[in-house]
Amino acid sequence: MIKPNNQFGPGRRLGKGRGRQPKGFGLGPSGTCVCPSCGKEVEHKRGIPCYKRECPKCGTKMIRKK
Repeated sequence: MIKPNNQFGPGRRLGKGRGRQPKGFGLGPSGTCVCPSCGKEVEHKRGIPCYKRECPKCGTKMIRKK
């Protein structure tokens, strides 16, 4: 049996790379959340994703401003 050149074995190196994060991650704690309907901007709160927050003006789910 011929061994492959990979000396790390199966299962290694999985999840170690960058680029597996969905959009919006890695923006840090600063920034703003914006309402797609009315355009109201509020300060982003660390630990609470923008899509879980509701707009204080119209009640629509907010998105992260890039």
